[in-house]
Amino acid sequence: MFPEQLSSFFAFETYHLQLTFVGLVVILSFWLPRLVSRREPVAAPLMLLFGGAAACLLPGLAPLPDPRTSPVIWEHLSEMAVIVALFGSGMRIDEIGNWQRWRPATRLLTIAMPLTILAVALLGAGVAGLSVASAILLGAVLAPTDPVLASDVQVGPPHKGDERPVRFALTTEAGLNDGLAFPFVYLALFVAAEGPAPGAWGLEWVGIDVVYRIVVGGIAGWAGGRVLGYILFNIPRRATLAETGSGVVALAGVFLCYGSSELVEGYGFIAVAVMGFTLRRAEKEHDFHRRLHDFSEAIEHGLTALLLVAFGSVMPVLLAGLSWTHLAIALLLILAVRPLAGWISLSGTGLPARERWIIAVYGVRGIGSIYYLAYAASHGEVEQQAELWTVVATVVLLSTMLHGFTVGAAMDRLRRN
Repeated sequence: MFPEQLSSFFAFETYHLQLTFVGLVVILSFWLPRLVSRREPVAAPLMLLFGGAAACLLPGLAPLPDPRTSPVIWEHLSEMAVIVALFGSGMRIDEIGNWQRWRPATRLLTIAMPLTILAVALLGAGVAGLSVASAILLGAVLAPTDPVLASDVQVGPPHKGDERPVRFALTTEAGLNDGLAFPFVYLALFVAAEGPAPGAWGLEWVGIDVVYRIVVGGIAGWAGGRVLGYILFNIPRRATLAETGSGVVALAGVFLCYGSSELVEGYGFIAVAVMGFTLRRAEKEHDFHRRLHDFSEAIEHGLTALLLVAFGSVMPVLLAGLSWTHLAIALLLILAVRPLAGWISLSGTGLPARERWIIAVYGVRGIGSIYYLAYAASHGEVEQQAELWTVVATVVLLSTMLHGFTVGAAMDRLRRN
């Protein structure tokens, strides 16, 4: 062939290069750790790092556009990952236990998360000079721990057990705090649209965004879990879906529950977490629960890998304006704010000091934070959006690195004690 014919024959389409880019980064991220450790690969931070490095070497190959200009696609993809992860968190809980067992998670949700939101908002306003609305939004975006990247510190799949207090607390916290952070996102949007004086919007925010949406989300999740459990395990009795169907039927139920909860203005994140927990109570010993968990986990891992590589590929752009103030907020959140807020909230629970510290420290930030900021950007006027994305990108990168590279050793030490 002549040179011009060869050039035409090997016309590299950007889409195919992007697929090659994602596949190569994911494989390297899972394979390389095996060369130095027999533990489960610490792939999440490597996908971010390799994605960013590859994007620097090959500009223009980012699988997804800049979230600052195209937040909607980031919102929807991260939403799917979080939905599946929240359902999986609920499915993992084998035993309900007593109130004492739930005290750590309850305190993390009602004490540690509000303290974290307040501290991050004050840091955003005082250190980075953010507006009141943007500071509140930053606190709401970074407060919840991530159900997608926290599998290493959560309880095992159905019927596997290992529901020790540390894992149980981190699993239940990750399953519920994403939905409970939503009222503070709406608070930030109210402040941005109508000002910080609560006279114009305070009653609506408390009545609708705090009370109504949480209650409706919980009820929708409970009802969805009960109905789906009945369909899967009881009708028709001679050929139940749990015996003859695949996990895709139950996953369709998850989407139905999430969508219907959102249609009646409930929090869908709370609904799918409660649905997973409720469905797990139906025919508890049936092996379908394990099959469903494994099916949903595979989808979760696929979506997570795509999002992490894509986020890594846009990270060089997001971090271009990184300053010491952004870095200070990220480090303070990871190394001081979350650990101290978690430690304070767990006082009086009877947990040993080592377990309190592990729970307080290992609250990873990730896909959930990306979703919340993309949601806010696509549903309201967000000031200083570029700075917010810079802080969030820094936190996600540092959190996945610090937690990902140390969690295996921490869990090993916990098991030995």
